[in-house]
Amino acid sequence: MPELDLTTDHKSLDDDLAARRYFAKFERITRLLTGVAEEMEKDRSFSAMDSAVLEGYVRAISGTFKALSLKYLVSGRIDGIGQKHLTIDLHDSGFPIFQEIVTMANDAAQAGKHLDGMPDALRLKDEMVRQIVGERVVPTRLQYAMSQRLYYEALLKGGMYFAQMHPQAQFIADVSGGRKGYLVHWAVYDSQLNVPVVYLMEVVDSGRKALPLDERRWPEAQAHLMAQSVGGLKLLTIAKGFDTDFDDLHPKRLRRLHLGPMYSSAFTLQTGPIREVLEEARSPVGEDWALAWTIEELLSERVEVEKGWFSSVEREVFKLDPFSGRGAETGATRITRSLILPQRPFQVLAEMDPAGFRDVRKFVVGKEGRVLVYG
Repeated sequence: MPELDLTTDHKSLDDDLAARRYFAKFERITRLLTGVAEEMEKDRSFSAMDSAVLEGYVRAISGTFKALSLKYLVSGRIDGIGQKHLTIDLHDSGFPIFQEIVTMANDAAQAGKHLDGMPDALRLKDEMVRQIVGERVVPTRLQYAMSQRLYYEALLKGGMYFAQMHPQAQFIADVSGGRKGYLVHWAVYDSQLNVPVVYLMEVVDSGRKALPLDERRWPEAQAHLMAQSVGGLKLLTIAKGFDTDFDDLHPKRLRRLHLGPMYSSAFTLQTGPIREVLEEARSPVGEDWALAWTIEELLSERVEVEKGWFSSVEREVFKLDPFSGRGAETGATRITRSLILPQRPFQVLAEMDPAGFRDVRKFVVGKEGRVLVYG
């Protein structure tokens, strides 16, 4: 059987104006995600801590897009260099492909060295003025050099979303019996789906030493969670594995947030009702998009005690979706799907009322960027 050519799912933005429109679209989307998090905090889908954590990852995603926009600032206007166009996932994501994020991380590790070997910004500006005034030509190569300098400066400043965002633990509250509750959060850029994925796990710690300060358990827990952060694994598999491997760490709630895909008639190929909605809306530039948002959630239902020869261990029993036997299939207690979109596409979606979108929560961008919730 021949291998699939994954490159057919990819699209190179080889025009600098198209690339700028793409980055402007995502700049707006990431800005709006903060409003979505605030609305979910209002209806108690998120706690204030959840919202703050998510906003941190959204800022990092925004930083990544900003850095990539600088890297590809003169995309399509210069020949004779290496990778000069942003590559995005055309079908199932709308985001940059995984390799773009990996390359950016490698660039970040060597940003200082690159900057040391580059002319400073003032010198580049002076040379550009000389070319414009003296030679009356567009200083494209100098513009490229400036874009690369700005790119590496952004990377050196930090705050980006990389392929792996290692686990952090934040104290929630003391629990009865001298135990402590933590929110452990981490994130990845899914290499198959090409979308950011954020994990939030509420853990009760019955160990003697606070988890983030424990030199033995915390590095082991971090490594375990990163190894299990694969899109194909069910939440039930991840939670049970963690519960089994760490006798004094008790996962009470695990959530996985898929921040994508992004749909846009200008940049992606989509099928089904979402394609018809975007085509029918005929939205102006900047309004032609919809972002899917999925939350998988797994809750602990009760605790069972396993007794051994010399000790006993608590094990979590997780609650699975009781409807139609789907719990075993999804490995989750519930799955919530949402869609963030501008007002015009939402109006078309409401008029068409496709069956597959009736249970999807809609976050609609109203006037002055205010986010309104429907459903």
